[in-house]
Amino acid sequence: MSQLKEQQKQFLDENPFVGVVTTLRDDGSPHSTVVWVDVEDGKPSFNTALGRAKPNHLQHDARASLLVVDPNDAYKWVAVSGRTKLTEAGADAQIDKLAKKYIGKDEYPWRKPTETRVKVLIEPEKVDAYGFDG
Repeated sequence: MSQLKEQQKQFLDENPFVGVVTTLRDDGSPHSTVVWVDVEDGKPSFNTALGRAKPNHLQHDARASLLVVDPNDAYKWVAVSGRTKLTEAGADAQIDKLAKKYIGKDEYPWRKPTETRVKVLIEPEKVDAYGFDG
C-alpha cells in the first residue's frame, strides 16, 4: 500500500483541478472520464451515480487510476491507482461539497431525483507525482 503525502493530499483536495479517472470495461479495455476530485481520510475520491459506466465497471473490476494535472503547470501532477470502494453513504453531501469547490454552487445543480449518487474512494496502491518538494 502506498499513501499520499501531505502536499499531494492538499493539491488534490484544495484545488478545483479536474481529474481523469480510468476504469476497466468488462472486456478489460480502459475507459477514461473527467471527474471532480475530493480527498477523504487520505484517500482520493470522486462521485458518480448508479447506472453509469464507472460504477458498473468498478463493480466488475474494482481497480481504477486517477490523474490530476495542475492546469497552470503541466509538470505538476499526482497519479493514484488502486482498488476502489463504492458507498452511497455521504455521497449526496459529497456532490454538493464538490459543486461548491468546482463551480461555486451550494448544491449540485444537475441532480436528478431518480438518481442514486455514489462516492468512490481509491485505496492508494501506487502513487506517482511530479513537481512537489520532498
